[in-house]
Amino acid sequence: MRAERRQKIERVASQRQAGLTLVLEDIHDPHNAAAILRTADAFGIQTVHFVFNQEAPYNPRRVGKSSSSSANLWLDFVRHASIDDCVAALKADGDQLVATALTDKAMDLYTADLSAERIAILLGNEHAGLSPRALELADTVVQLPMRGFVQSLNVSVTAALVIAEVTRQRRPNMERYLLNKAEQTALVSAWLERRGGRDGNNGVRTT
Repeated sequence: MRAERRQKIERVASQRQAGLTLVLEDIHDPHNAAAILRTADAFGIQTVHFVFNQEAPYNPRRVGKSSSSSANLWLDFVRHASIDDCVAALKADGDQLVATALTDKAMDLYTADLSAERIAILLGNEHAGLSPRALELADTVVQLPMRGFVQSLNVSVTAALVIAEVTRQRRPNMERYLLNKAEQTALVSAWLERRGGRDGNNGVRTT
């Protein structure tokens, strides 16, 4: 590997955000998932959780390269049997669950406090949104303020706006939200193993 390539990998690892993850529940279209993964990588998110209850499961590592811009090759994925299993794992890590939904009880995204040390952003199906169970388990529900006739956005656009707002709130103290040196080193090693085809799980875990 050229020194320049190694340096880029290390630089990207140094910018990965700790304690920020996504949960994608029953995303139907793999291209939407791929677009979300591209945004996740761009904002420094490393791990994305998938839950398939009503939709046929697919391998996030193999979703469209044109939509993900190969971001899915660098991210880590966890597939859960149910939203309850997923939330249990996140809660065990101390994550605050922030759901996105258009409901009367939802807070305006831009007035919500999203500065917690650990946040998991929950995004739901393109047509049905998040399941009632996911909304029940969430700590906070936010919605994007709408000004037009259309009262919803594509899920990948919603993901980008929510991730951007969380990152904006973190920015004044971003150093505290980044991976520590040991975590960066471990991540670089994992990426190099994946590039070399030595990652047996290929970055996808199942619970």
